[in-house]
Amino acid sequence: MERQIKLIWDFRGPAAQKTAEHHVIHLKEYVAIEKLPITIIEYKILAPEHTIAYMVVNDEQMKQLRDVLKPHRGELYE
Repeated sequence: MERQIKLIWDFRGPAAQKTAEHHVIHLKEYVAIEKLPITIIEYKILAPEHTIAYMVVNDEQMKQLRDVLKPHRGELYE
C-alpha cells in the first residue's frame, strides 16, 4: 500500500473552527475541479482556539499539492 500523507492547515484564535470549516469547503472544491481521487478532507478541533483542516493524499501527489495549496505542515497518515 502506498504511503499516505496528511496535509495540514492550522487555524488559531476564536474563529479557528469556522475558518477551518470554510477552508475544507475550498479544499473540496479544488479536488472536484481538478478531478482528484481524494476522499479524506476534514477538520478537527485540537483545542478551544486551535483547529486544523486537512486532506490525505498519496505520496506521489504530495509534492504537487504541497506546492499549489501551501499547507502549514504535513505528517504521515495512519
